[in-house]
Amino acid sequence: MIHGYKKNNKRYSILILLSSLTYHSLGQAFTLTASLSSTTSLHNKVPNLIKMIPSVQKITNHANSFAAANGIQVETIKEPSSSSSSSSKSAEQSGEASSYQCAPISLLPNIFPKSSFERSKTLAPFFNELVERISSDGTFLVDTLSGVISQDEYTKKLLEMYQNVYMNDDDALGKFARKADKLGILRSDYMLNGKSGESGEYELKQVELNTIAASFACLSTKIAGLHKMLTERYGDELKGWSQENIKAVMGSDTNIIKGEVPVNTALASLPMAMNVAHEQYMERYQTIKDDNSPIILFIVQEGERNTVDQRMLEFQLYEEHQVPVVRISLTKAATLLQLDEETGKLTILPADDGSTTPTPREVSVVYFRAGYAPTDYPDGYDGIEWDSRLMIECSRATKCPSLGYHLAGTKKVQQQLARPGTLERFYDTDSVEDMAQVAAMRSAFAGLYSLGDDAVQEDIDAIKDSITGNHGQYVLKPQREGGGYNYYGENLAVKIKESAEMNGDELKLGEVLSEFILMQRLFPPQQQAILVRAGLLEGTGDSISELGCFGTIVTKNDGAIVHNQYSGFLLRTKFSNVDEGGVASGFATLSSPYLV
Repeated sequence: MIHGYKKNNKRYSILILLSSLTYHSLGQAFTLTASLSSTTSLHNKVPNLIKMIPSVQKITNHANSFAAANGIQVETIKEPSSSSSSSSKSAEQSGEASSYQCAPISLLPNIFPKSSFERSKTLAPFFNELVERISSDGTFLVDTLSGVISQDEYTKKLLEMYQNVYMNDDDALGKFARKADKLGILRSDYMLNGKSGESGEYELKQVELNTIAASFACLSTKIAGLHKMLTERYGDELKGWSQENIKAVMGSDTNIIKGEVPVNTALASLPMAMNVAHEQYMERYQTIKDDNSPIILFIVQEGERNTVDQRMLEFQLYEEHQVPVVRISLTKAATLLQLDEETGKLTILPADDGSTTPTPREVSVVYFRAGYAPTDYPDGYDGIEWDSRLMIECSRATKCPSLGYHLAGTKKVQQQLARPGTLERFYDTDSVEDMAQVAAMRSAFAGLYSLGDDAVQEDIDAIKDSITGNHGQYVLKPQREGGGYNYYGENLAVKIKESAEMNGDELKLGEVLSEFILMQRLFPPQQQAILVRAGLLEGTGDSISELGCFGTIVTKNDGAIVHNQYSGFLLRTKFSNVDEGGVASGFATLSSPYLV
């Protein structure tokens, strides 16, 4: 998620046309923990970008054509008529023909240091394995989240379910789940932070680690193709743009004059990992591959707009691996899924509208693109969606993610991992290789601080700093995914002071703050960007970006790793003068790194 720059509460951009569309749910939104370190006006910079690219409209037209030809699109939502009381619906819900428009994109790629990009790739399998190890350590998860669950009902429900299913070996409830394989499709989000040391290189700092519904992998593959085409075809016309932005990021004394867009493997890597999990399931349960062999189940949101990103994954699975996919919501799963309590087999049943399968089919893998927020459980904490989640978890099917993986991605776990000595809990301290991985991961952590009853002096000092004038150096983050929940600036200070008391040097924290963590606010480089929304030029201006690095892992029930690798990237860009926002909320756009 991007916590973006703010500058005098104004957006410095040439507004060509701003789409009024509100982006509902395109998977998880993103926020970049960032702040503006300069107060220099951007007014004089903006027109220069248009002058540098006189053919900008032509390039935009080519980008739109490429997007249409290659599926860089999101589904439009059918809005209800003024006389109708029904809510907005996707074509999948309404039964009408689908309609699509160009996804929000950055017209050109964004400069990114190649060394930092390569480092994110190196870290991917390390964080994959870390999540696997955390997921199996119930004591750590319970101890870490014990303070959060008193204030966060959603995390409490997840943790209680995890305890019931995985932490009672004598309980029959979880006997099949405890023997199931696990699949992780993870995305570690990073940003560049300042230049430090004699090398003058940027730090690569982790913003968050997404372990459920990590989206935009497939669309990002196509966008990398778009940016590669544009930078090669219009290289001469884009020289001014590229050289200006390279200097902005790498320094005015740099000798670099050209970069490249890397190949994005996500559209091949994610389906491959799913197929590894599927084949592992087939082998374990001696299932014959025929017209009635197991399918992969996608759990999706009602009214989903980011269907193209998901469908690309679905179609690639079938084209490359001949594995069919069925899509249902957690609500529909309550009536369309069946669990065999004798074998643990999960079966999807035919739907009356023909939307699932003509005959009952076994499910090998369940891939969650929903379920990461309370809004995905509209029937409440004792409702049918939670019943569906429990039924799926109790089955022998491979879950992506399992409850353990899901909880490993919470903000509180991220904060706890940053504490000195915590990472060592999961590794052999006598192993040179293990300690090298620990050091590499720790170097990527930003400053993370607890507001719960486990707060130590370092946490208290940071909290005091944030409410005594330095609120611009921090971001206050709850456990929620999806964006729009964070606090910045004066709002951050006000939120903390509502539940904290300062008596001299003594700081007493209210219990309500335990669901939050405090994070260091980061300072990424700015560069000029042209953003396109709904196929139309939105504007130009200084921008900031966040790199998402995908990783995939498949493990057997005994923890043995079958597959573990880096699996592609995502770059998102937004204007630098906006705090909160993401692709889903209409501020950020999908982009690609231009490696230099």
